[in-house]
Amino acid sequence: MRKLELHWQILIGMVLGIVFGFIMTGVSGGDEFVGDWINPIGTIFVKMLKLIAIPLILASLIKGISDLKDISKFRNIGLRTMVTYIATTVVAITIGLMLVNVLQPGEGISEETITTLTETYAQDSGVQSKIQEAGRQKSSGPLQFLVDMVPDNAFNAFSNNGLMLQVIFFTILFAIAMLLIGEERAKPLKRFFDSLNYVVLKMVDLIMLIAPYAVFALLANVVVNSGDPDLLLALLKYAGVVVLGLSLMVVFYLIIVGTYVKKNPFWFLKQISPAQLLAFSTSSSAATLPVTMERVEEHIGVDKEVSSFVLPVGATINMDGTSLYQGVAAVFISQALGFDLSFSDQLTIVLTALLASIGSAAVPGAGMVMLVIVLESIGFPADKLAIGLALIFAVDRPLDMCRTVINVTGDATVSMMVAKSVGKLGKPRVEDWDDHYDEVK
Repeated sequence: MRKLELHWQILIGMVLGIVFGFIMTGVSGGDEFVGDWINPIGTIFVKMLKLIAIPLILASLIKGISDLKDISKFRNIGLRTMVTYIATTVVAITIGLMLVNVLQPGEGISEETITTLTETYAQDSGVQSKIQEAGRQKSSGPLQFLVDMVPDNAFNAFSNNGLMLQVIFFTILFAIAMLLIGEERAKPLKRFFDSLNYVVLKMVDLIMLIAPYAVFALLANVVVNSGDPDLLLALLKYAGVVVLGLSLMVVFYLIIVGTYVKKNPFWFLKQISPAQLLAFSTSSSAATLPVTMERVEEHIGVDKEVSSFVLPVGATINMDGTSLYQGVAAVFISQALGFDLSFSDQLTIVLTALLASIGSAAVPGAGMVMLVIVLESIGFPADKLAIGLALIFAVDRPLDMCRTVINVTGDATVSMMVAKSVGKLGKPRVEDWDDHYDEVK
C-alpha cells in the first residue's frame, strides 16, 4: 500500500484536532483535559524544532558560504535577498491598505461591540505588555536593530532562539574567515560542519515523523482556548479582509514562481505545504525554519549556498503576512474609533510597517508590538491604544496562524527567486529518515 504523503498526514491531523477541540469545548473539563494530556505533545514537538534551529543555521550557513569559494558570490546573494524581501513586504502592505480602504471593515463595528471588546481585553496583560514593549522599542535609536544584531557573547546567542540575527551575524563572520584562511587550513572545520549539517537534517526527518500527531494537539488546544465565539463573530469582517489579503499574497507568490522561476505553481505549493501547515499550527516562522529549509533544499532544489542564508534571514526579518496584517489592522482600528487618516498617514504606515518588520524581528509577539509602533507613527491617540488593540485581540491568535503561513511561503518564494537569479536552482534531492537504516539495524 502506498504511504500517505506527509502533507496529507499533517492536514488530517489538523482537521481531527479542530474537530476534537470543538467536541471538548462541549464537555465539562474538556479544556483542562486538552491542556493537561493533549497539548504537551504539541509543545514537545515545537521545542524539538526550536532545539535544532540554531545548530541547523550554524552548520548550513557555514557549509553554504564555505562552498562558494568566492566572497563576491555571497555579496550578490545577500544584496538580492535584501532587495527582494523589501519589495515583497511593500507589495504586502500595499495590498492590505487597498483592501481595507475599499471594504472598510471598521465601519460595521457597533458602539456596543467596541464597548464589550474594550471591557474584555483593554486591561488584558497581553495587550498591556505589547504596549510597554513597543514603548521600549520606540525609545531606542534608529540603528538599534543593527546594534542588537552584533553579539557580545556567541554562546549566549546560541542559547537563545530569539537572538537568531546574532547567530547569523557570527556564523557569516566565521564562514568568511574560513574562506580567507585558505582551503587546506579550513578543510578539517569544513568536514566537521558538512557532517553536522547532514546529521541535523536527519534530525528534522525524525522529528517530522510525529508532526501529524503534534498538529492535532496544537490545533485542539487553540480551539478550546479560542474565547467568546460572539466576539469572534463580531470581528468576522475584519478577519475576512486580512485573510483575503493574505490569500492575494499567495496568488502573488504563485505568479512569481510561474513567470520568473518557471516552475509549476501547484507543484511548488505541494512541496512547501508541510512547512505551511506547521507554520499554521505553531504560529512561528523560527520554529518552522528547520522544516522550511529541508523542504526548499531537498524537495524544491534550491542550493544550500542560497537557502542557508536566505531562509534564516527571512525567518527573522521578512514578515510579509505580518506587515499586511498591520496595514489592515491600523486602518481598521482608525475606522472603528473615528480617527481620520490622510493619504500621507497611509504612506507613513507603509514605511513604518516596513522598518518595523526589520527592526522588531526578535521581539516576542512581534506582530502586535509592531502594530503599536505603526499606530503611534500616524499620531493615534495614546489613551486609545489599549482600546485599539482590544478591538483585534480576540482574533489575533487565528490571524497570527494565517499570517505565519504567508511569512514562510514568502521566504520559500524569495529563496527560489534568488537561486534562479544566480543559477543555483537545481533538481530536488529528497532524503528520507530511513535511507541508511539498513546499514545500522
